[in-house]
Amino acid sequence: MKQFVWLALVFFSFRSGAQDFTQFEKRVFTNAAGDSLPYRILYPADYDSGKNYPLVLFLHGAGERGTDNEMQLKHGVYTFLQAEHRANFPCIVIAPQCPKEDYWANVDVNRSTQPFQLNFNYQQPLRTPLALALELVRQTIKKEAVDKKRVYITGLSMGGMGTLEAVNKHPKLFAAAAVVCGAGQVEAFEKKQAKLPMWLFHGADDLVVSVEHSRAMVDRLQEFGAPLRYTEYDGVKHNSWENAYAEPELLPWLFAQKR
Repeated sequence: MKQFVWLALVFFSFRSGAQDFTQFEKRVFTNAAGDSLPYRILYPADYDSGKNYPLVLFLHGAGERGTDNEMQLKHGVYTFLQAEHRANFPCIVIAPQCPKEDYWANVDVNRSTQPFQLNFNYQQPLRTPLALALELVRQTIKKEAVDKKRVYITGLSMGGMGTLEAVNKHPKLFAAAAVVCGAGQVEAFEKKQAKLPMWLFHGADDLVVSVEHSRAMVDRLQEFGAPLRYTEYDGVKHNSWENAYAEPELLPWLFAQKR
């Protein structure tokens, strides 16, 4: 009987967790050229169109690519669903999904090495999924009750790479960025990008995306006196998003930033 009750509680907890994600409305963004991007959007609990809310763009990792419009909620973004955070930091959250065959960032990935070998090329135009995501952000700013001075971006792994390329090419769109186990074209960052407040996170034992990528980015940004924070987790591998998005100071720091 005890085992049955325990299983019932586990099932109920699982179902409750799954139901929470239904608060992220399912939508598809289509631009004038006919390109489309599935995304989920979360509104504040007591959304009032007469107010202006912060907007967060969340970019998922490579393992969550697809077209089901569900997998992109698997990691990290759950922090915005926590009751305490919804009460203290009401915001609009956009979580688009990158197609399986594509990538957020302009990067060639050699998966035969450990960690992966990454070669970035910011000379190329934004890849279609990231371009669509940024176009979606701009459309949301126009159509919804968004505080234009408080637009943020965050992403993990492949999403962290997309986050860095987005702020490199469009630094004035965002008020701050949180980058988790990401990487980017270090030499492409100059003084204008270094003005943006950023918080980078990485696991010291990451065997997928080397921690050296974040260390090099931090060194580069510090050359320009960037308002930067960096957290490195000893003994943590690639799943540093579990630590980063649980940081008690992350959301207070993020939402305190303004353009």
